[in-house]
Amino acid sequence: MPDHFYIYPAYLGRGASRSDGRRIPAALALPDLTGEEILAAVQGLGYKGEVESTKHYPRAAAQYAGRVKVTNKGKETKATFLRTLATELARRRVVGGKK
Repeated sequence: MPDHFYIYPAYLGRGASRSDGRRIPAALALPDLTGEEILAAVQGLGYKGEVESTKHYPRAAAQYAGRVKVTNKGKETKATFLRTLATELARRRVVGGKK
């Protein structure tokens, strides 16, 4: 299993369809995600991560939304982690009042 994986905002974005790259159910998706917001949630879950702002999602090559490199602890799959991350992002938005 790789020691890291990448999280693109499109994986979690409400504006993206499954064919556009969204990897979580639409009910968990959030609008207007940034790499910094994702990084804060990743770190809040106890993972190490870093923002790579000059990278772009291959399906949207013209948009440089960046990505977050997350160190994998080897405990869960990427799909499971994305659902957990989406829940954490939603919780942070409700607490922060951004929703």
